[in-house]
Amino acid sequence: MTEQEARKEILGIVAEYCMTYHNQKEYKTGDRIPYASRVYDQEEMCSLVDSALEFWLTSGKYTDEFEGSLAEYLGVGYCSMVNSGSSANLNAFMALTSPLLEERQIRPGDEMITVAAGFPTTVTPAIQYGVTPVFIDVTIPQYNLDITQLEEALSDRTKVVMASHTLGNPFDLYAVKSFCEKHNLWLIEDNCDALGSKYVIDGEEKFTGTIGDIGTSSFYPPHHMTMGEGGAVYTNNPLLHKCIRSFRDWGRDCTCPSGKDNLCGHRFDRQYGELPMGYDHKYVYSHFGYNLKATDMQAAIGCAQLKKFPEFVKKRMRNFERLKSNLAELKEWLILPEACANSVPSWFGFLITCREGIDRNKMVSCLEAKGIQTRMLFAGNLIKHPCFDQMRKEKRGYRVVGKLENTDRIMKDAFWVGVYPGMTDEMIDDMSQVIVEAVKEQI
Repeated sequence: MTEQEARKEILGIVAEYCMTYHNQKEYKTGDRIPYASRVYDQEEMCSLVDSALEFWLTSGKYTDEFEGSLAEYLGVGYCSMVNSGSSANLNAFMALTSPLLEERQIRPGDEMITVAAGFPTTVTPAIQYGVTPVFIDVTIPQYNLDITQLEEALSDRTKVVMASHTLGNPFDLYAVKSFCEKHNLWLIEDNCDALGSKYVIDGEEKFTGTIGDIGTSSFYPPHHMTMGEGGAVYTNNPLLHKCIRSFRDWGRDCTCPSGKDNLCGHRFDRQYGELPMGYDHKYVYSHFGYNLKATDMQAAIGCAQLKKFPEFVKKRMRNFERLKSNLAELKEWLILPEACANSVPSWFGFLITCREGIDRNKMVSCLEAKGIQTRMLFAGNLIKHPCFDQMRKEKRGYRVVGKLENTDRIMKDAFWVGVYPGMTDEMIDDMSQVIVEAVKEQI
């Protein structure tokens, strides 16, 4: 038997195993309904095992394929795979601290406009680098940054706006991009919860994450697609791409892929910094970087997932619309989510805010007791968390515009449930019925 024959036999057995032992449970009314779950079949499992048989344990051919395919899908020039969405945000932010950007380089003491109603790793890179986050409020029921506060948040130290498209709902990209262009600011789109969402700008429909200077994605299991852990950073700017790759790959100056040497032909004939002439370029560092790469086994799963991804987006949209229609009768007691104007969201979840007279904690307890998994809008209000205790006490390290009233309301009154592509109509209808019953218990 040849190696290829052996590989074919192994993958055939893996496919049969997956079809026999995975994804076999059928939903029945009363079963637990999670807010998210992996959606996969034998293609992902065979792709994973195929990569394992190669035993190339770092990034390799599958990584190259995934980066190329995701860039093509999004319509961007450059894509870099990393090991998580949080690493993607770190990578994106740190790229803007590169001295290669000259007067637009972000430096410690500069400021970043963002929101407190979100996930902490949108903000963490700025804080750790010494950049001051400036928090503005969000709107309800879009749950994205309030564009009316952007000018008030601006100072002579502002260098960047970084915000997420909340649960797949794009923020007002026209207004934010116009603001950034007016004041020569960078725009990072945290697209980790919105892969596949679209926004119409200047008469053209584009994917979120591709309209600002840099976009980021996460492939953690609950997200729009998965590779277990994993993320991506993408841009159309070749200089930013160079910075992104350098910070991702230890901060090195060399662009040769792992396991390949001297593709440029100048490995030993250049002088860098105060190093000796001819110092090995593979060990020249132009940035204080990290190793944020993912493995080829993760990328192999991603390649299979990406082929299914357009259908995932359609199912998310359909599930969202069915759930919203089912809950329309509750508008007197619940605020239901609304899409941003000029957008086509690839919904990550269905966010609900309780009106006066409806207790969020009672709602959530009722749903959870009946098998409906719920989630808060992540941090709620990030600056209320223990990680901000020292900064709050010392009154340093961040600024707040206004009173963050909607942010605090979300923290107190909002929760969300899932619309992931593995949910059936029956699951959506059963979940709707439980929500209706939970409201009626309080009115």
